[in-house]
Amino acid sequence: MRNEFLWNDNWSFTETECGVFDGITSFPQSFSPVDIPHDFLIYDAENLYRSCDGWYRKICTFTSADKTFLHFEGIYMDSTIYINRKQAGQWKYGYTEFEIDITSFLQEGENEVLVRVLHRSPNSRWYSGAGIYRNVHLIQKNTLHIKHNGLYISTEKNGPVFSVSVSSSLSSQTDNSTSIHHTIIDAEGAAVSFSKGGCEQNLIIAEPHLWSLENPYLYTLKTEVFNGDTLCDSTLEKFGLRTLTFTPDKGFFLNDSYVKIHGACQHHDLGCLGSAFNKTAARRQLLKLMEMGVNAVRTSHNPFPKDFLDLCDELGILVMSEFLDMWENAKTEFDYARFFNEWVEKDAESWITQGRNHPCVIMWSVGNEIHDTHAGKRGKEVMERLISLVEKFDPKHNARATLCSNYMPWENTQKCADVIKLIGYNYAEKYYDEHHKDHPDWIIYGSETASVVFSRGIYHFPLRQQILNDDDGQCSALGNSSTSWGAKSVEGCIIDDRDANFCLGQFIWTGWDYIGEPTPYHSKNSFFGQIDTAGFPKDSFYIFKAAWTDYKKDPFVHIFPYWDFSPGQIIDVRVCTNAPLVELFLNGKSLGKKHFDHAKDTSLTLDVSIPYEKGILSASAYDENGCEIARTSRSSFSDPSSISLKADKPVLKANGTDLSFVEISVEDKDGNPVENAVNRMFISVEGEGRLIGLDNGDSTNFDSYKGNTMRLFSGKLLAVIASTKMPGKITLTVESEGLPVETLKLESKKTDYIQGISCNEKNSLIPFFTDKPVRKIELLSKENTLTLSNTEIEVEAVLYPKDAAYNELEWRCANDAGITTVNASLEKTQKGVIIKAAGDGSFRLRCGCRNGKKELALISMKEFRAEGFGKASLDPYSYITGGLYTLSTGDIGTGNERGFASSRDGTSSTGFERIDFGSYGSNEMTMDIFCLDSDPFEFEVWDGNIDKEGSVFIAKLCYHKKSIWNTYQSETYTLPVRLRGIKTLSFVFNRKAHIKGFTFKKIDKEFIPISALDLDTINGDAFNIGKEAITNIGNNVSITFKDFDFTNQNPAQIEICGRTKLEKNSIQMRFTHDDGREILYMAEFLQSNNFTEQYFFLPEITGRVSITFIFLPGSAFDFKQFKFIPKS
Repeated sequence: MRNEFLWNDNWSFTETECGVFDGITSFPQSFSPVDIPHDFLIYDAENLYRSCDGWYRKICTFTSADKTFLHFEGIYMDSTIYINRKQAGQWKYGYTEFEIDITSFLQEGENEVLVRVLHRSPNSRWYSGAGIYRNVHLIQKNTLHIKHNGLYISTEKNGPVFSVSVSSSLSSQTDNSTSIHHTIIDAEGAAVSFSKGGCEQNLIIAEPHLWSLENPYLYTLKTEVFNGDTLCDSTLEKFGLRTLTFTPDKGFFLNDSYVKIHGACQHHDLGCLGSAFNKTAARRQLLKLMEMGVNAVRTSHNPFPKDFLDLCDELGILVMSEFLDMWENAKTEFDYARFFNEWVEKDAESWITQGRNHPCVIMWSVGNEIHDTHAGKRGKEVMERLISLVEKFDPKHNARATLCSNYMPWENTQKCADVIKLIGYNYAEKYYDEHHKDHPDWIIYGSETASVVFSRGIYHFPLRQQILNDDDGQCSALGNSSTSWGAKSVEGCIIDDRDANFCLGQFIWTGWDYIGEPTPYHSKNSFFGQIDTAGFPKDSFYIFKAAWTDYKKDPFVHIFPYWDFSPGQIIDVRVCTNAPLVELFLNGKSLGKKHFDHAKDTSLTLDVSIPYEKGILSASAYDENGCEIARTSRSSFSDPSSISLKADKPVLKANGTDLSFVEISVEDKDGNPVENAVNRMFISVEGEGRLIGLDNGDSTNFDSYKGNTMRLFSGKLLAVIASTKMPGKITLTVESEGLPVETLKLESKKTDYIQGISCNEKNSLIPFFTDKPVRKIELLSKENTLTLSNTEIEVEAVLYPKDAAYNELEWRCANDAGITTVNASLEKTQKGVIIKAAGDGSFRLRCGCRNGKKELALISMKEFRAEGFGKASLDPYSYITGGLYTLSTGDIGTGNERGFASSRDGTSSTGFERIDFGSYGSNEMTMDIFCLDSDPFEFEVWDGNIDKEGSVFIAKLCYHKKSIWNTYQSETYTLPVRLRGIKTLSFVFNRKAHIKGFTFKKIDKEFIPISALDLDTINGDAFNIGKEAITNIGNNVSITFKDFDFTNQNPAQIEICGRTKLEKNSIQMRFTHDDGREILYMAEFLQSNNFTEQYFFLPEITGRVSITFIFLPGSAFDFKQFKFIPKS
């Protein structure tokens, strides 16, 4: 008879350098207790991707059984299991479960189980975690038993009844003495159908309850295996009754009812818990997604554990279960491609058989963004192999095979789509209509959309300006931080999917933030989620909620941003609601109303730009009859005066695994939440609870998830409290410098005893230390416009709190995109700065504070304008950031580090106006480029606006370096012409790359040959400008060359190359300084029939000067070039 035990207790762990112990002749000896599931990388937030060997050890005795198995739900990755120092099995993929028969390795008495994990990095594009990060089970079975995942349940609607087909895979061949009994039990515990027989049986449910999103009804199949009258095995398996219909023209139907998929992609980590699976934490993730209106989850990009699928079955959430992020062609050095051909069938069997009985699973994704499908015909062959494996293990199509691809514009992947038919598009909504028309049998959906990035509670103004990167390492929660490949906005993502009626729906990237892939930065966790890693919703959460939920069931209204800025600063206020009408107020005065038709509107928010003033922003939502159905407000606030603690549940189960998630925030003296607070908190837990995680959702924060202190981020911090196995009181204590200590009482209550749980883990303790960061910089000025009569404005900075520990401020003037502007300069004062105009235009004064970090942690800004000073020019000899382009064609996107991204397909261009190359100019350009692949990347350079006549082609250039993900590399080019004066420089591209910016090498022309043709001005009666020289120079001709700088080194002589038929040709040289002073010098050039160099000693010439060659009456001279000779 089967006995199954949770086997997570009494494990110990050690981490060693790669290869120190070989697992054959040498093993580690020193171990420390850990809890399983366990992620051994998560403890060092600054070293999450280290290569190492992880070793787990358990000493135990076993009761006698015919067969003993160890079942691992997941070990990441490349694991080997040793029983009594002998290799009992191994498993390569980190995301599929496996079972090992250890019967023959066991000995009487004490046994040692060792698990080795060879973690080599990089092995993934995101944070994977490492170790035994999912549950372990010990299973004892009779010799005759049901194989691991050996039951296959499929259902079919037959008129008013459902037939249930059950296939059983047994451990040995059956004979006439073997019988299998199946009993179907409904949710109330009543048996509703029974059958007995062989491995293939059919049962009938006469009055079926269907599994649906609104009512996820589950039945239980009880299966018993008899050998004669002896019961050998018995299992319970939940399942549901539902029908799936995927159509190419009308979308998706569940139980014959239309369902638009409002899905979210999810990675597997649980924030501060790392990849160590916890069912309570996973439930919290799913419930928050459902609150947003999500009805489907894509397990990106790998299988999730059974407990996760159980939750989706229970809650009524559809699942696209994904298999792999790579096939034969690797994406990272140590990923699964190393094992693909040898292991893919074993892993596919594990993946499909684990999930096929779950009613929530509707699609099997065989791969995500697989380059193999694009690279050649081999990709199609591999896909067909994977489809055949899906067919092998799910022949009755409980779910449909699909492929998720970002290569849909290209032929080879379209050939794959022609085979699989159910095809997911990653960031390719613009092809939906065309492909639907050309391929009417394709079933299209958005497998990965959005990829707009946000930092919760961080706002980079203005809304109208796309700002992907900023100095604080954050992305704007306003909704104006879009990636080059993703949607331009959340609203655009919603509308594109909504209006494609044939499209099944979409899976946005992502529901929750996850550790890793911190695009566009190189920090810690992602910015893609609508919920941060701590579980706090971002503002985008509410925009999706407005579109995806029904106001008749759950009306709401949401305002952002918070309301605490500098007086007079222009703030973009946004309001979203699922109701038909909303009105916004400031201090009781209406700022406007907006009607919504969420089925048709192309604008999904009420947006108002207003100068900040203290008070209360409020919004009311109304139904179609004008009745108020929801209201919210955001109040101005002052410095924190108290700590607030809110637990998602006050009572825990004393089972060692239950969790309470406690939100830590602060309030001002009036009870208002201080929504930009960054106070450092210290947390302690006493009683029958444990602190096991801290998280604030801040990607720039590298405080340990497993410590007892962390700052608030945008006013919030999460503490995760776990129960022990003992009931009792739990006291959470939180303290912060300058605030009263706050406590929260929780309780852990007795529950059914769960065998196989250890409760060793608790966060480490760090002694209290002083840390009082700045939460706000208020910028004060009496005016905001610079004119010729008002050339300076003084600005004062006021810090909050006023006794903050960090008061060093950094200032600069920038355009709306945050790129330093040439329109103004700054002079620091004791209280702030003085702004001085340098050119016309609007700009933003930015003031930042690092708050003890390496980079800026806080930015305040205020708008200013300069008028009447003329247009300023770009300096090619400093750095011209890519985002400064003023002309563009095609689909130009926002690039990393304030650059731009050219279009993925088709021609695109950017142009930079008013670049001042100076009188001499340059032809040596260095450009920073990031290509998505390592293929040659060609682009053109043009002089002028390519959309206007008169633009001149300069060169076709090629960049060809091995691609490093999200990393710019420099390449230097020599152009065939030297660019001089003020130019418009344009670049033309035919495929996608990121351009950070460019610079030109400034040529120090003071002591190099200067062609006469490089003049700045020429005046006179007689001259001819030829190809190599100015010839036939006659009476009263003056030729000027500007911008020579002799500050550091003075000229002794001048070399003039020319020719004259006269015995002597007099040339007067006039050196004019910047301040108007002049020095005159006369040279007599002697007769020469050919071009010759003649030398003339000069008077003392210093500083910045221009030189004018003056040819007096009677001259007859051909002028080729000149050069200054420095003093030795």
